[in-house]
Amino acid sequence: MVCMCLLSTYVDELATGYRRPMTDRHDLGAAFGRLTRAMVEAEEPILRRHDLEMWDYVLLSALESAAAPTQAELAATVRRDKTRIIPLLDSLEERRLLSRTPDPADRRNRIVALTDTGRAVLRDARAEIRRMEAGYLASIPAGERKVFLDVLDRLAAAAG
Repeated sequence: MVCMCLLSTYVDELATGYRRPMTDRHDLGAAFGRLTRAMVEAEEPILRRHDLEMWDYVLLSALESAAAPTQAELAATVRRDKTRIIPLLDSLEERRLLSRTPDPADRRNRIVALTDTGRAVLRDARAEIRRMEAGYLASIPAGERKVFLDVLDRLAAAAG
């Protein structure tokens, strides 16, 4: 998933003015910001077709790869304050895309899990996003594309 919507406004503003090819290594932030802006702009209409917002997609994707986290753990995973995700979780739960149940170990906590409906919506949205990404990646030869995606995954993992 290419979702780097957690970049600061500063980087977005910097990227807006960045219109020349990257020549200096210290310009990585601007290059990633520019790419992020393009990806987010391309993903948003896809997500809307699936009745999702970007943060809905981020949360559902995080739930897909986690073993039923608590709301606090989910918030930490997506680097968002736990109080800020509650309205998002409320909306996703109302649409039956996720469920929240009391944690048997500590009833003050809520366990969050994808529903079958949520998993299907996420799968369909992701498939459409992957097709869009394939269009962007088509200009890169297959061998270079694999290296690029591997390096991108390592950079994302290193960033936390």
